Amino acid sequence: MTPRIVPAILAWIALSPAAFAAQGGALELPLVFSDGVVLQRDRPLPVWGQARPGCEVRVELDGQRASATAGADGRWEATLPAHAAGGPYVLAVEACGERRRIADVLLGEVWLASGQSNMEWPVAQALHGGEDIAGAGDPQLRHFKVPRSWAETPRGQLEGGQWQAAAPETVGAFSAVGYAFARELRRTLQVPVGIIDSTWGGSSIEAWMSAGMLGLDTAGLEAKLRERRAAEARAEEAVRQRVAAWEPVDPASEAFAADALDTRDWQPIQVPAAWETQGYDGMNGVAWYRTTFELSEAEAAAGIVLGVGQIDDTDTTWVNGHLVGSTANAYNKPRVYQVPAGVLRAGRNTLAVRVQDDGGGGGIMGAPAEIFVQPQGGVPRALGGPWLFRTAQVSVSMLDDKNQVDTVLYNAMLHPLQPYALAGVIWYQGETNASPEGAYRYRDQFRGLIEGWRGGFRTPQLPFLWAQLAPFHSGGDRLDARGRVLESPWATLRESQSATLALPATGQAVITDVGDTHDIHPRDKRTVGQRLARIALHKVYGDRDIAWTGPVYRSAEVRGRELVLHFDHADGALAARGGALGGFELAGADGRFHPAQARIEGDTVVLRASAVSRPVSARYGWSDDPQEASLVGRDGLPASPFRTAEW
Repeated sequence: MTPRIVPAILAWIALSPAAFAAQGGALELPLVFSDGVVLQRDRPLPVWGQARPGCEVRVELDGQRASATAGADGRWEATLPAHAAGGPYVLAVEACGERRRIADVLLGEVWLASGQSNMEWPVAQALHGGEDIAGAGDPQLRHFKVPRSWAETPRGQLEGGQWQAAAPETVGAFSAVGYAFARELRRTLQVPVGIIDSTWGGSSIEAWMSAGMLGLDTAGLEAKLRERRAAEARAEEAVRQRVAAWEPVDPASEAFAADALDTRDWQPIQVPAAWETQGYDGMNGVAWYRTTFELSEAEAAAGIVLGVGQIDDTDTTWVNGHLVGSTANAYNKPRVYQVPAGVLRAGRNTLAVRVQDDGGGGGIMGAPAEIFVQPQGGVPRALGGPWLFRTAQVSVSMLDDKNQVDTVLYNAMLHPLQPYALAGVIWYQGETNASPEGAYRYRDQFRGLIEGWRGGFRTPQLPFLWAQLAPFHSGGDRLDARGRVLESPWATLRESQSATLALPATGQAVITDVGDTHDIHPRDKRTVGQRLARIALHKVYGDRDIAWTGPVYRSAEVRGRELVLHFDHADGALAARGGALGGFELAGADGRFHPAQARIEGDTVVLRASAVSRPVSARYGWSDDPQEASLVGRDGLPASPFRTAEW
């Protein structure tokens, strides 16, 4: 899923300012200043770029002017005065006889949308995608997609990107969360809205931070990158040796689909899981999976439904040598195929899947429940576990998938945007950092990222809003013998997100009610965007009447065998979604948590557990997948998971 980096473009953006000037120093603006651009209203507008050293640069917008002189390195920056919402206008730039004319310029609200896949997720693949595409048609709502790219040092120019107005033919590729957010602002504020989408699925927070934000000096960063390059070289060589055991075959060949096949040189592989996590990191191309399943005579005679998971990117599937289905370029679509009786038999049946991966993660993925055999009228039977695997024709390179390397996304996808004038940032990221080692550390990293980005955009209190992690059965919770959570990296990361609310001009959208147990990418992005917009309308645009947050835990007090929890933003409206109040646990001095009975009394929740005679602490929604957490407040907005004390 990762676009290839074009070497010629990389060479161009790698030019230092001095090298740029030496090559002629043509007048150049950042790509974000292109036709259709949305500029931030009511705020001074930095405009910058490159020109021949010493040239006077003149900038004009709607009769307002500013000027600057290009330095010895060719860099210049001019600041236009604040301008009210409106347009379209022309942004004109002139330097030493060269001119640039940016047309169709609007002034309105500009928000940067960033993070990993749940922010990157496009409208076309979201729950309301069809409806949103059919209803799109707003030329004053615009989207700029920053291409996935990376660099080991800060860049001055983006690799690409263009502004697009919302229309049926364009909006399907917009960030679904960003689009829902922008629509709410448009509806309420009645001014143009621009979303700059700088996202990369699977990215870690470290990749979006500069060396300074990570506390690394130049030598420290270079040492980390050198170590990373060496590790990648070792891993790449190991994968090359592993796949060299198999002779390459034509990727279009169907030879491995045969019913009877010698598979003694095939290797076991876990399904579902990306092949990168199983010794094939950096591998792209075509590979094959095989397994078997058993059917009774009656089941074979009736036909079955076959689920083979979410396959990245393209699959072709055979049963007993017969083609039963194929899906192209749909890495997140569960494959479900009808298999007729004519290709089945009583006893053992052979399943073969050819997988083509064009970049990024590859293999048979998704939830275990999506990989199954279901007889007609019966229940699904799991087909997970180790299958057999071999490659057909692949390439191995660690140049892709740099989305978890310190600083490299910041350098290529964020730094070139600074100091563009913004209204604020919306952020949806954290799944990649929800590990036992990373979840608690995230609170310091997140604070550092926010403060660092504010510095780069020269806005010390730049509004920064984020979506808290949605429920998902990650498999990362550590449980005791009774199945109760001892440690939960996802819950800890949510706590780290909540802790960052201590920074000014921040806000958090809690989405415990719109997750998906079996999918890390819940499809309801509209609710997420709308909740972020509610926070923006309240905190940034001054709407004091809008419901923008659910109840927020404040304090606890012991009352005999009960623990009483007090909340901010309760407003006498505490309630339970679905009618049953759940998700609360109590612990005594031993720190062992037990399910608690909970009841609402005014603006408090009162907890009691028969196994806890002297309550000391409580927690709520403390798991990766807190589906039972049902406390809500005004307008049904959910309470954030929390614990009253750290253990």
